[in-house]
Amino acid sequence: MIPIRDKNPTDLFPLITLSIIVANVVMFAYQVSLGDRQFQQFTISFALIPAAYLANPFSPGQYTLMFTSMFLHGGLLHLVGNMLFLWIFGNNIEDYFGHVRFALFYLACGAIATLAHIFAHPSSAVPVIGASGAISGVLGAYFLIFPRARVVTLIPIFFFLYFIEVPAYFFLGVYILLQILSALPTLSVGAAAAQGIAWFAHIGGFFAGILLLLVIGKRRGFRKRQFY
Repeated sequence: MIPIRDKNPTDLFPLITLSIIVANVVMFAYQVSLGDRQFQQFTISFALIPAAYLANPFSPGQYTLMFTSMFLHGGLLHLVGNMLFLWIFGNNIEDYFGHVRFALFYLACGAIATLAHIFAHPSSAVPVIGASGAISGVLGAYFLIFPRARVVTLIPIFFFLYFIEVPAYFFLGVYILLQILSALPTLSVGAAAAQGIAWFAHIGGFFAGILLLLVIGKRRGFRKRQFY
């Protein structure tokens, strides 16, 4: 299932959501401009590696990598997929929290997501990159705040494309279920290294988003809409 848009209007202009998208796009354009070999070297230099992090977990440099890795992507599809999810769901969560608290929420979800991946695969030498963990936090918050909002979804079946509307709780429930089912086989280090997808970061970010709602709280003046 591919989300196309949601039917959930906002009051605030999504300044932080758009800024994060622009930052990711600009960073990826810079990565590509380096050429294939330097693309890989640059990515490894600013990505977090679980085994290296645990070798020196209190190094300021490792904490820096935890955040720089959120703005790196391994390919165009990786970038487009992440930014699509962030654009559809992020503006409503920014509307709920307000600009500053949303920025803190996003970064906190990304950091917790990375720690979840490290906990699951502590000896992995595969670099962790991408905004998926932080965006999963956004999805977790959306799941709790707007469960009945309608999500226009594309379902490709062979050569046919079907557009349907589903409630957010269904779309996001399927999302997190797929992450869990995909994560379980990677509990062996070999499988995790071979697949190269940080499934536990997605899971950790999703539940971090739900829990952080209790800490951050909604902005003053937020008006929650009713969905039927």
